[in-house]
Amino acid sequence: MTTTADALTNADWFKSSYSDGHGGNCVEGAHLPNGTMAVRDSKNLGPAFTLTGNAWTAFVQALADGEF
Repeated sequence: MTTTADALTNADWFKSSYSDGHGGNCVEGAHLPNGTMAVRDSKNLGPAFTLTGNAWTAFVQALADGEF
């Protein structure tokens, strides 16, 4: 799986519902065309990491289950 820089630049980023409006805990996500999920820190727009759709679903479920 390859994600290009162009895909991340042109992604429709959204802020996590857990992020507050006062500059803290700012996590953004973007659903990419190839079915992957990109995640980044909105205070540092440089790096982002991507996960396959299945990996993202497993990660969110693990969070909900209190595994982290």
